[in-house]
Amino acid sequence: MNGIIKQIEKGKPFFEKISRNIYLGAIRDGFLAAMPAILFSSIFILLAAIPEIFGFKLPNDVSTWLWKVYGYSMGVVAILVSATTARCLSESMNRNMPTNKTINSVSVMLASIVSFLLLSVDQIENGLANGYMGTKGILAAFVAAFITVNVYKFCVLKDITIKMPKEVPGTISQTFRDIFPFSFAVFAAVLIDTIVRYFFGHSFAEAVITLLQPLFTAADGYLGISIIWGAMALFWFVGVHGPSIVEPAIVAIIYANVETNLQLVKAGHHASNVLTVGLGNFVGTMGGTGATLVVPFLFMLFAKSKQLKAVGKASFVPVCFAVNEPLLFATPIILNPYFFIPFLITPMINVCAFKFFVDVLGMNSFMYVLPWATPAPIGLILGTGAGILSIVLMLLLIVVDSLIYLPFIKAYDDSLVEEEAKKAEVIELEEAAEAEIDDQIQAVADGKHHNILVLCAGAGTSAMLANALTEGAAELGIDLSSTAGAYGSHYDIMKDFDMIVLAPQVNSYYEDIKKDTDKLGIKLVATKGAEYIKLTRDPKGAVQFVLSHFE
Repeated sequence: MNGIIKQIEKGKPFFEKISRNIYLGAIRDGFLAAMPAILFSSIFILLAAIPEIFGFKLPNDVSTWLWKVYGYSMGVVAILVSATTARCLSESMNRNMPTNKTINSVSVMLASIVSFLLLSVDQIENGLANGYMGTKGILAAFVAAFITVNVYKFCVLKDITIKMPKEVPGTISQTFRDIFPFSFAVFAAVLIDTIVRYFFGHSFAEAVITLLQPLFTAADGYLGISIIWGAMALFWFVGVHGPSIVEPAIVAIIYANVETNLQLVKAGHHASNVLTVGLGNFVGTMGGTGATLVVPFLFMLFAKSKQLKAVGKASFVPVCFAVNEPLLFATPIILNPYFFIPFLITPMINVCAFKFFVDVLGMNSFMYVLPWATPAPIGLILGTGAGILSIVLMLLLIVVDSLIYLPFIKAYDDSLVEEEAKKAEVIELEEAAEAEIDDQIQAVADGKHHNILVLCAGAGTSAMLANALTEGAAELGIDLSSTAGAYGSHYDIMKDFDMIVLAPQVNSYYEDIKKDTDKLGIKLVATKGAEYIKLTRDPKGAVQFVLSHFE
């Protein structure tokens, strides 16, 4: 088993390179930026749909208003994503552009929106058709963003612009500088739209969906969903954030299928599309990548070692909300031969069981989008319409996942018990030593204010260290503030901080972000798994760790 893991680990640099690809990053960050609209719309669709599940019919005016809010948010999400993706990609490219050559992110957003409309929307009498403004148009939104940003990049690098006299104010000069790249980007979309409509008879967005439908159908099968969520777990097992690699490839279809399922149910049909965002959040990664929801509870119930019992107590709350990094790094599960098999096969079995319930037993698939941090049992039940079968499935998954993980947990626990028995001495810190460390921390702090930004993949794990730093600073009376953030949403705020700390799952971005921190004169620190978890549990130690990098 160790040999297999070593062979897989050899591919880690390649996996990290993929995860740092600026186009995949733009898709991820663009979706993250548009997530408030998606989550906002989910509130209204739940308010409109859930009462009807229990036989209560809302007044027509109320129901119409709720669906209208949903339609004007989720119904135009592709427009929003075309803009946010273009902005994120342009910002990534700007970090590698020559001095004094910068892509205007605001202009890029506007051009991307116009390009998307040309690629996706049909003209109808007195208006525009909205069929592809929502989730069905997301692929076209990505294409529009990528084309637009690259056209702008070419024009900026080749200095294809309208130059104004130096006396003209900067804002006006920038407007004229953007005329050519804006025009060329939109014209590129016009050419694509014209060619596609000539050969296919409909919009680019519709053509892409039609051409890729066989691939989406294959991905919706047992083998397809097993590969997708097995790959996420495999990447995470070697220490690379799996969703960052896999999700950008499927993000368009998993959201489009939710909308399709909703329309099927509203028309009185079966919601049969399995490959959805809910399948990942609440089934394939219930409790986090590797489907680890049951693991902390198994630790607390069955483990004899002090280590696993402590990890279970410390991690069961965050794992319930799909933040399982404390579990992955403190156990550790990452690169631990004992957990290689259950970590990979559990999510694969879960998604296949879900598909069986949908295809064979007739349970509805996910038709609502809920926040990813919703506890998996609640997310699965509500997201599929709160049917009896969804409750049965959730109970079944908990039992099956427990049966899969338990033998491997017992084997690992036995090895830890033996190790703990050999440790005859326990090193304790004397009070005098603690006082000395506190004095050292105070000396390094030197009365200065320090503002720390902690980054992880989704702002969940980073909040743990940020809270520890806040607590430690309060205990020591040090002027230090800390903020948790998600990688990708930090670009506009990083200038306000003195240091950025990277959580383990975003360590692969160290070289990318270092270019920005060096320009701004900000300190950058990367942490390792076990080290990070230890810091989250030791507020004073966390403060000492941070301040030691200011010495």
